[in-house]
Amino acid sequence: MEKRINFSDTAETVAILGRNDENLRIIREQFEAKATARGNDLIIEGQLPEIDKIHRLFSELIYLYREGNPVTIHDVRYSIKMVKDGREEFLHQMFADTFLVNARGRHIKPKTLGQRLYLEAIRNNYITFGIGPAGTGKTYLAVAMAVFSLKNKLAERIILTRPAVEAGEKLGFLPGDLQEKVDPYLRPLYDAMYDILGVDTVTKYMTKNIIEVAPLAYMRGRTLDDSFIILDEAQNTTMEQMKMFLTRLGFGSKMVITGDITQIDLPHGSVSGLKQAQSVLSDIRGIEIKCFDESDVVRHEIVSKIIKAYERFEQS
Repeated sequence: MEKRINFSDTAETVAILGRNDENLRIIREQFEAKATARGNDLIIEGQLPEIDKIHRLFSELIYLYREGNPVTIHDVRYSIKMVKDGREEFLHQMFADTFLVNARGRHIKPKTLGQRLYLEAIRNNYITFGIGPAGTGKTYLAVAMAVFSLKNKLAERIILTRPAVEAGEKLGFLPGDLQEKVDPYLRPLYDAMYDILGVDTVTKYMTKNIIEVAPLAYMRGRTLDDSFIILDEAQNTTMEQMKMFLTRLGFGSKMVITGDITQIDLPHGSVSGLKQAQSVLSDIRGIEIKCFDESDVVRHEIVSKIIKAYERFEQS
């Protein structure tokens, strides 16, 4: 049997099929049906069940593109997996879940099922933990939800913090006051903010104290009301620091704590506050713990392979 998919123009054809048909080659490797590009048309030939799956796959990729998003190799591979598993309805829900547009006009939405569940947890709980490997979008999505809350008047300010693990001799060699010394360690939070809001808006909000970026030590003794608070790199908190941070939560506030328990930089023998919180707080209503794995990595595909390789090495 044969089905034909028509792309609206050359730009859409290139965006969906990839440069030099890179995305199309990935799809061909995963299905037995034949897919041939002719101009702005794609002709699919083969058995009906496979043709239907490929047609649903391209329908979702076209929808993603027409919603204002670039189609990445990760999007293609993840979409193939979801369609083959018969879960394309979840895929469509993810692609339709645009909750913010960044400073460059790109739609911000979950790119994996794990990310979608993470966003739902943040919406529905006072405190959410996002635990998983690098590249899963833990910090970026948390910052995006903070901006969403600010824009929709669900929070009056955003507070971003990280532990400065190297607060000993390494920070001592850096010039400037304490804030200037810890700024390099807070850079990933600045980067996410700049991407979502733009440098000028972030600078204006920081001047007005609507956005505060500070080391974890600055949190002690405070009660944080009407705020969206993010603790990044939480695997490097001690048990005492984690307890101190969690008890800063005030009325009308949300907290998101992110970290990767495979990358703990604490001195040997120290217990990570994040690992302890995972077991101590798991049964408290209003707190939800979401764990990511390598299938949620949205960076270059090699990152997932690196994570798997290290997991195999550590297990052996």
